[in-house]
Amino acid sequence: MTREELTRRLSLLRRARIAGRRAPHKPLLVLWLLGRFAETGSTEVSYDMAEEPVSRLINDFGPAVRSPAAARQRAAMPFVHLERELWDLRDKDGEEIGPGAPERRGWLRDRGAHGRLRPEVELLLAEPGMLGQAVRLLMEQHFTTALETVICDAIGLDLAGLADPGERPATRGRRRRTGFTEEVLQAYAYACAFCGFDGALGRNPVGLEAAHVRWHSQDGPDEVGNGLALCSLHHTLFDVGVLGILPDLRIQVSPLYVARSAAGRATDMLHGQPVALPRPGRPRPSPEHVDWHARQVFKGAGAAAA
Repeated sequence: MTREELTRRLSLLRRARIAGRRAPHKPLLVLWLLGRFAETGSTEVSYDMAEEPVSRLINDFGPAVRSPAAARQRAAMPFVHLERELWDLRDKDGEEIGPGAPERRGWLRDRGAHGRLRPEVELLLAEPGMLGQAVRLLMEQHFTTALETVICDAIGLDLAGLADPGERPATRGRRRRTGFTEEVLQAYAYACAFCGFDGALGRNPVGLEAAHVRWHSQDGPDEVGNGLALCSLHHTLFDVGVLGILPDLRIQVSPLYVARSAAGRATDMLHGQPVALPRPGRPRPSPEHVDWHARQVFKGAGAAAA
């Protein structure tokens, strides 16, 4: 296997759709394995070891589920179905477990299921720059820019520290349209649509970002109707599902959100407040994209805690 072949196989991870919603289970399992590789030099792991941290990642960065039992064992699906060109899965006797095995925690535990990325994959990951390239590719294809640091912190990776000055760019999907950020910030008069923050250093806005309502990686267009000007804090909270938007363009706060300090509780005060509208003549957030975020990202009522 070459670096180019590994990049291609990572870019072709099959993304399941569960009831029409994204299911980033495999990318999150692989990202967790890459974090282990960076720490220990190996990706070998039992299902027992992977279940809790990988399920937590899926609960945090995938669509919510309502069943606490389902939330606890979401790692089972990718552990069984990760592509075998990358993944070697065996039972306690060393017999290979095929991708048709049950996605059940009891079944996997009873058989002592354990897996690792194939040796040729690990050899490539040890080459300068390859680990960082793999992480960036998975982030770009399955998540959104504001989540890179959050997810890397969760899996114990310093993405900046993995950069290799001589590495070639990874295979990428469609690029963000030049001008999108400026158009969105202009439409919202350089102020956060949730809290009104409008800080600037001299004439330059600071702490303001153009957020996609429907993520760019999930076919969200680079258009004002799919954008919001948000401060850095509320952009992150919007992308992890703490904050959402109702169809009438009021802000909602996830019932799973908790805070002890006055500063943290200030987020709760946003619940029910109207989203600031763009300047006259600029499109409001599209109902289609608002609905996508509500179904695919926001951690709504009844969602199981991680």
